[in-house]
Amino acid sequence: MSPRKPVQQELTQDMIMDAARDLFVSKGYQHVSMRQIAKELGCSHGTLYYHFKNKAELFYELVEDHFVLLNQRLQEVLGKDLDEREKLKQILVAYIEFGLNHQSHYEIMFLTKDEEVRNLLNQGPNRSYEIFAQSVARLSGKKLKVQEIWLLFLSLHGFVTHYCRYVNGFEEVKDLAEAHADFLLKLI
Repeated sequence: MSPRKPVQQELTQDMIMDAARDLFVSKGYQHVSMRQIAKELGCSHGTLYYHFKNKAELFYELVEDHFVLLNQRLQEVLGKDLDEREKLKQILVAYIEFGLNHQSHYEIMFLTKDEEVRNLLNQGPNRSYEIFAQSVARLSGKKLKVQEIWLLFLSLHGFVTHYCRYVNGFEEVKDLAEAHADFLLKLI
């Protein structure tokens, strides 16, 4: 029996999730296997099972991690010492900024069509939307209907999904994103 080859670098969950994210975005959840992820990383697929019991768990962890990042960004804005209207504007802009600076994350979080995967995603999206909706309701200074908050969210989502096709990051459309937020603020 030959000795095991030394591993150049210890495989981490983050490394696995980075490789998996790229494959999920480019090929879709159904068309990616643990073997393909392992091949991308240059390791055996058995090594991945040390970190994740299956592809669904890997995907779930990946998406939950993305929602944590979004929630942290929203909480950062909420923690700023700004007047309520400016804080609300910054919440709207922060959502767009997150989506455009983390496009592969955003695509997996909000644009995955696979039914099996959607069934896994129940907590992360709800927590993030709750933070968003409660912040908008509190900071708007008005009694907004649930539907109005949802329509506001959809407008931001539409902005992000439209520009994901055309830009490499938020800075390319920062002025337009701020103008969009200003326009939405006039409506609420």
